Amino acid sequence: MNEKVFMRIVDTLSANIPFFQQRRDAVGRLGLSTLQKCTAAIRMLAYGSAAGAGDEYLRLGESTSLSCLTNFTECVIQLFGDEYLRRPTPEDLQRLLDIGEIRGFPGMIGSIDCMHWEWKNCPTAWKGQYSRGSGKPTIVLEAVASQDLWIWHAFFGPPGTLNDINVLDRSPVFDDIYQGRAARVTYMVNGHQYDLAYYLTDSIYPKWSITLSEGPKAALFAKVQEATRKDVERAFGVLQARFAIAKNPALSLDKEKIGKIMRACIILHNMIVENERGGYTQFDTSEFEEGESSRSSHVEHINNMPSHFGNMLGLRNHVRDRRTHEALKNDLIENIWNKFGNDEDV
Repeated sequence: MNEKVFMRIVDTLSANIPFFQQRRDAVGRLGLSTLQKCTAAIRMLAYGSAAGAGDEYLRLGESTSLSCLTNFTECVIQLFGDEYLRRPTPEDLQRLLDIGEIRGFPGMIGSIDCMHWEWKNCPTAWKGQYSRGSGKPTIVLEAVASQDLWIWHAFFGPPGTLNDINVLDRSPVFDDIYQGRAARVTYMVNGHQYDLAYYLTDSIYPKWSITLSEGPKAALFAKVQEATRKDVERAFGVLQARFAIAKNPALSLDKEKIGKIMRACIILHNMIVENERGGYTQFDTSEFEEGESSRSSHVEHINNMPSHFGNMLGLRNHVRDRRTHEALKNDLIENIWNKFGNDEDV
């Protein structure tokens, strides 16, 4: 995190949250500054250090550092969550579709996968549902990430005994589609039109029309699909590298606090991605901005379909349609072969 992003957080917290404002005590002495409190919280997130590790460097005791971390995570979620944990807007979706089309996957809007975070101090009564076999207790994070490592969806909290399918059944990732609030997406693959965007997945995910599982017949498609699906795994790796607290075992006994720490780390990660996006993006979508004629994927107005039970059931069946999954996979195999079949570097 560079100074610009950090100071934006410091200034926002100082202006809106009384806890982070510097005040005088009963004898008129100035208390801890906003920089001290934010630095203590950031150091605990970034380095996974103990609460008392900053007593000499920052002049903060253990209890004060823990209070700073708790307030920091809650306030980051409150002040920045709506912007940096938002659902993709129609403009965001169009950019994701354009990048997916360049990579040979029209209609793709990201990769979905799960990550386990070890819970060292899991209450003994809960260890059975959070542990797999003789393993240690973990909490599951389901996330959707795009090529630039922006995390568009985060569902944290299921116990570690659940696999990706069980987590997906509990996840709100498709709620907007079921309730008719999602933007309408249409795209062409191999001459056929589809109306549901999809996520790339690994082989454990079910064969639904908005998830594309591995196991393709064509070796080239398998190679390109595997490389493209790594977006979410790269995002997990970068998230843990930036915030060691998410890599080390969670020490808190309170699951709600652990969840807030994870959400705050994801928000800060997205802020860093936004700040650095221009420096390492691999794709130029300007060719699509010149006109609609060169674009086979586009986003239409928000669908205001009534969300009564009949419609929700029909949309759910449409999402889980295996025939659509197989047709889309076959069309993508042809599209990848036509696009990259003669490229020796793939």
